[in-house]
Amino acid sequence: MQRQRVFLICAATAAAFAASGCDTLMTSTPTEGDDFTAPMDDMSMDLNAAFVEGDENFERVFTVADGLGPIFNNTGCESCHPGDGRGSPDLGFFRISEGLDPRVDLGGAQIQDKAIPGHRPETVPPGVDVTFRLPPPVFGVGLMEGIPESTILAAADPDDADGDGISGRPNMVTSPAFVPETHVGGGPGMHVGRFSRKGQVASLLEQVAFAYQQDIGVTSDFIPEEIVNRQVVGNAVLGDLVPDPEISASTVLFTVMYVRLLQPPARGEITPEVERGDAVFTEIGCASCHTPSMRTGPNEIPQLSEVDVQLYSDLLIHDMGPALADNRPDGDANGFEWKTAPLWGTRLVAEFLNGEGAFLHDGRASSAEAAIGFHGGEAEASKNRFQALSDGDRQALVAFLESL
Repeated sequence: MQRQRVFLICAATAAAFAASGCDTLMTSTPTEGDDFTAPMDDMSMDLNAAFVEGDENFERVFTVADGLGPIFNNTGCESCHPGDGRGSPDLGFFRISEGLDPRVDLGGAQIQDKAIPGHRPETVPPGVDVTFRLPPPVFGVGLMEGIPESTILAAADPDDADGDGISGRPNMVTSPAFVPETHVGGGPGMHVGRFSRKGQVASLLEQVAFAYQQDIGVTSDFIPEEIVNRQVVGNAVLGDLVPDPEISASTVLFTVMYVRLLQPPARGEITPEVERGDAVFTEIGCASCHTPSMRTGPNEIPQLSEVDVQLYSDLLIHDMGPALADNRPDGDANGFEWKTAPLWGTRLVAEFLNGEGAFLHDGRASSAEAAIGFHGGEAEASKNRFQALSDGDRQALVAFLESL
């Protein structure tokens, strides 16, 4: 299996793990459990070695000599995901609403707004509808990967059979041919999408390999094709001067293993007010989509095997109303639908962004309370109940969110 290949590639010696500069991002040095770069607890020597190797890949800054570009959005994984947490608005990117405009083939769905010398970055074609996206956090994705498809599908109610106004459904997608059946979300047929903003990606390998290609312009054994600016007059599509593929399959696999082994941050203090807010969260219907906990299935990695995952998401897509609509289909999701965003790590968002919050897919909300105000569609009733709460209950619910 691919994971076993990673273990065989790894050195069979332990390696010391050091936090990757989180204190330069946060307003103070993080205490234990207050960062997004920590590995799972009590890992074996092989897992530690794989984690450290992948961490180095994640921190790597690519240059032109390494194969950066020719067009790209940023120079490395950590450049988009500082401290492995949520990206800030200045690190976001634009995607074309491909379902509305056939000119998406003028460079692909994602706008690469930077280029190496001698090349031109992409620009948004005139009259084309685009949507802004923040890079999502990468911690805890191994736990998300470990939740069985059957668990996710059991919570789906696409026709709202129970009449509660919630009609969550899975984003069923196909994976690229390079993702084998041994990987969650790989192999032939349709799979539950669980990664990215609309759940349009079923496999961590797909997510990482395309991030290298689309975000950094770095080709790999999995995706050896260069991305180029097809908007250039004369359709000049020459790539950079570094032979493709620019990184090996093992580099991608180590990076996959790194994000797989990142644990989510610890919960904050659970005060009586937080407990009250937790109850209100359920009473007004928020927990109908932000499912507090799901359980992983059997896993060859002990830290991911049969454990409760408190991510506060059902990993399903929901109609969130016109205020949040981006008019962009992704997989089976339409322009109004988004995957329920996991809420773990909410309490540290502002701390990682120099005291400023950035919530929702585009960072438009500066606080969790402001984010609730943009909810609509299937979440409209819960939003209205939140706004009708007493000041005390509303503050308690916010305190609960800020403890996650």
